[in-house]
Amino acid sequence: MSSSPMEVDAPLPNGNSAAAPPSKFGKLAESLKLEHQLLRVPFEHYKKTIRSNHRTVEKEVSAVISGVSDAADSDLSRDDAVNQLNSIVSRLQGLKRKLEEGSRTEHLQAQKCRTRLEHLESAELDNLSEWNSTRLKRILVDYMLRMSYYDTAVKLAECSNIQQDLVDIDVFLEAKKVVDALQKKEVAPALAWCAENKSRLKKSKSKFEFQLRLQEFIELVRAENNMRAITYARKYLAPWGATHMKELQRVVATLAFKSNTECPIYKVLFEEKQWEFLVDQFKQEFCRLYGMTLEPLLNIYLQAGLSALKTPFCYEDDCTKEDPLSQESFRKLAQPLPYSKQHHSKLVCFITKELMDTENPPLVLPNGYVYSTKALEEMAKQNHGKITCPRTGLVCDYTEVVKAYIS
Repeated sequence: MSSSPMEVDAPLPNGNSAAAPPSKFGKLAESLKLEHQLLRVPFEHYKKTIRSNHRTVEKEVSAVISGVSDAADSDLSRDDAVNQLNSIVSRLQGLKRKLEEGSRTEHLQAQKCRTRLEHLESAELDNLSEWNSTRLKRILVDYMLRMSYYDTAVKLAECSNIQQDLVDIDVFLEAKKVVDALQKKEVAPALAWCAENKSRLKKSKSKFEFQLRLQEFIELVRAENNMRAITYARKYLAPWGATHMKELQRVVATLAFKSNTECPIYKVLFEEKQWEFLVDQFKQEFCRLYGMTLEPLLNIYLQAGLSALKTPFCYEDDCTKEDPLSQESFRKLAQPLPYSKQHHSKLVCFITKELMDTENPPLVLPNGYVYSTKALEEMAKQNHGKITCPRTGLVCDYTEVVKAYIS
């Protein structure tokens, strides 16, 4: 999928054109590269609907042709033939309704793709602040949907006046049905989802359906319904033996060890966290299917910023509170990230939080503490030439401070 290049030069009223700084356009272009999910999700949803409609047509048309063929080959009475034809006509009318409904759904999803393309193309330097504000709200809605805060996500989208075509609420509500069922220890909706997406899951070599089948077997063993468990294993687990024999053998062995076993290898299979594992696995498969990032977009954007701030000093006890990495939640998020590469040390004034450089040089107090010229001049102006160290309380004249030189 490609789009036309953005115009760099904007015409002025006098007919001339003025080029914006290349750095700003570079930042805008780099920013748009992170928006692949915005287009990928509705496109995958659109393709899924087309495939579903195509399967429905094939199934119904095949049934109609078969019915006509049977009627032609059979020696039916006039009344039976009329009934047979009425049945076929009724089926064709049902197919027509399904096609009309499917066409409307396809049109809505195509419109969603078009709306998102137009939204990306609308990102210009003159409206960048507003566009970024909308993006932030989209990212927050995405995070809430992934964390299962569905009602809050819907309310945020409504209160923020975000177009429904710019967020994936309908897609996540589809996943919510499966997640809710798994949390209630029901696998039927998840298995139905696997059947609906069988070809794509097989292509990605997904084990999710196999894990669901294993859990159903475990629940039968837990209920001490061994005969049903054996029948179930022959019907649903045996086909997976060629590719997952070790896991299959381990699970089938629970027939001998029972649910109250203390053997660690088998005891873990009966733990409640197995259902939580299935929920997490479904969310991952769901994200892969729709081309979403496995991590919430909010985490990805925050990690991008934290990667530039992370230094060994951030994990020291005396890390300043102004540093985002002084907070445990941000430290946890930044844990897998490398430290930022700092070619030169930077001095930041304790008072103003501004950088100390040649234009705002550092000054040293008699007690050894260093602050910026700008901060100390302002303090001296307000206190008749007196300086008070904010960390030790030392009071001295401004004339006593010494300029520091950094090589």
